[in-house]
Amino acid sequence: MTKHGKLKIIPLGGLGEVGKNMTAYEFDHKIIIVDAGIMFPENDMLGIDYIIPDYEYVRARANQVIGILITHGHEDHIGAIHHVLNDIKAPVYATALTRGLIEVKLTRNGFSGNALLHTIEAGQTIELGPFKIEFYHISHSIPDAVGLGITTPAGLVVHMSDFKFDLTPVDGWPTDYAKLAEFAQRGVDLLLSDSTNAERPGWTPSEMVIGPAFDKVFADAEGRVLIATFASLISRIQQVADAAAKHGRKMALAGPSMIDNVKIARKLGYLNIADELLVPIDQALNMQGHKLVIMCTGSQGEPTSIMGRLSTGTNRQFDLKPGDTIVLSSHPIPGNEETISKTINRLIRRGATVIYDGVLPIHVSGHASQEELKFLINLVKPKHFLPIHGELRQLTRHAVLAEQVGIPKENILVVENGQTVELVGGKVRLG
Repeated sequence: MTKHGKLKIIPLGGLGEVGKNMTAYEFDHKIIIVDAGIMFPENDMLGIDYIIPDYEYVRARANQVIGILITHGHEDHIGAIHHVLNDIKAPVYATALTRGLIEVKLTRNGFSGNALLHTIEAGQTIELGPFKIEFYHISHSIPDAVGLGITTPAGLVVHMSDFKFDLTPVDGWPTDYAKLAEFAQRGVDLLLSDSTNAERPGWTPSEMVIGPAFDKVFADAEGRVLIATFASLISRIQQVADAAAKHGRKMALAGPSMIDNVKIARKLGYLNIADELLVPIDQALNMQGHKLVIMCTGSQGEPTSIMGRLSTGTNRQFDLKPGDTIVLSSHPIPGNEETISKTINRLIRRGATVIYDGVLPIHVSGHASQEELKFLINLVKPKHFLPIHGELRQLTRHAVLAEQVGIPKENILVVENGQTVELVGGKVRLG
């Protein structure tokens, strides 16, 4: 096709940092936004709960925004959605689970904008002004994640978002490799790809490796098992439920976000947990410890989370008991290492057995490592490459990988938030 016009790509969050992912695409004064996430505060940001992107560029052009596309339901992709919708009244497109998690978030923030939400499915195509958007399934650590093929008069862009090439995903739904190959056949002008693990060699292990580790934890634990993870890590919640059923334990949920997310995921069929397996937390606290697992938040050691408060003895609803085993099922978010270490030390000091990633493989990353990143570039065969989602060192490392697999250096751009990239005349340049 003859390419004409200019596509502007404006990263508003997630480039030069891990978190608050948000990107704007602009063509002929029409704008679509991809994701609206938050970032957790660093150690020196006392009193701050979370950080949202600086989206002044799109707020000032709110009447030009014709759609907000959400790739999946993790906080670093949906956490700022209620802030954005306060300023920009545009339709939101997301898969069923992602939409459900957004609805929970909007309701919790007193927002009545659910009329703006539209459900899409992987494999579906929608047209918004000059943008044709094709949604395709990708494997990540949450079900129902999608990447985007964005066709404009200026060319075809593939926006990969967070992904891993898990060949044995927990939900049995691998990445749509055929769609990525089809994009390659058409000719991809620009690929945007997740850089979170660009420094990590090899392939990211499958989520399946976690099952045996949970088996060992449940078999060895003499008392209660308390598992902390992100409330949006739906796949992990399913794995804990499966282990609980196998080892004859009941499962309780602690914390409003965990309860709300499990409720919506079960209702939509993304969590398969029998009614008889779940017990209310009040009932659970009176049960014998060896018959119980409690799922809660606080895997990052956040001071106000349940796990953070348990470590300091300030949790109101329940406290630690002798014989408790605590599992922190997540990797530290960059910058959180010190907070998590202090939380682990406090929990041990209070008598708990603490299992974390250095002890047993109770967490695997949801992000592609170097070999997967190179495989993606070989599969999609883009003319130009833009690494996204990562600190500058990760973006730079990803650029080196792209060059290694044949993308010319002059066709690779490393940018940070606020630097505009333009696709014009089949070429990519800084705006």
